[in-house]
Amino acid sequence: MSEYVLETQNLGISFGGLKAVQDVNLRIKKNELYGLVGPNGAGKTTVFNMLTGVYQPTTGTFFLDGEEMVGKSQETINHKGIARTFQNIRLFNNMSVIRNVLVGLHNQPEYHYNPFTGMLRLPAYFDCENRMRDKAKEILRIFGLEEERNLLSCNLPYGKQRKLEIARALATNPRLLLLDEPAAGMNPNETAELMEIVRFIRDHFDMTILLIEHDMKFVSGLCDEITVLNFGTVLAQGDTKTALNNPEVIKAYLGD
Repeated sequence: MSEYVLETQNLGISFGGLKAVQDVNLRIKKNELYGLVGPNGAGKTTVFNMLTGVYQPTTGTFFLDGEEMVGKSQETINHKGIARTFQNIRLFNNMSVIRNVLVGLHNQPEYHYNPFTGMLRLPAYFDCENRMRDKAKEILRIFGLEEERNLLSCNLPYGKQRKLEIARALATNPRLLLLDEPAAGMNPNETAELMEIVRFIRDHFDMTILLIEHDMKFVSGLCDEITVLNFGTVLAQGDTKTALNNPEVIKAYLGD
């Protein structure tokens, strides 16, 4: 097994004649909190879309624990161990909070049962359902959402919807969790609470996390290392403090 949970090699994609992302090389170790940052339009979400099979790279490749992922479907990549949240929240709005998490748990083999077991309502079916609900409540408890578990997800406040999306991704039991602007739209108290939750996830679940974020206080308070993108190319890379103080990075964010 590779020493890197995620490794990309010259990863890139073009749309027609436009090189949206090119030559992105990431090496993320187990349990690392890694940031992918850059101005709007830098190509960050495009990288996430390649890592999750939404887009197929036109150049380069990437590996999860040493296994090449290019060419695999979104479903296969998720089963292999990459889960994500989205820049724009994507919940099942007309399903309850707990059912959103149960959807994620169905990805795990320990919660599979024979269809006939469910049709006939045999004891094994109820045992599996009870174990799933217990696990879903355990995950919701981490995010302070257990009391709201029977509410429709669309009735949650914005900040709690953000947390629920992370909880659903976590329910798929990933090895690598991709968070796309998790603090977007949150107030300072919610952001501080989310920082603690992300740290807890990393430590409690032995998780490796790659996140996109524009809140530099959030990034500098969480991330061990970062890669800075600008116009689809790598502008700086390395430990967070050094990279954020790079004059070219400051120029990209603030202009001349």
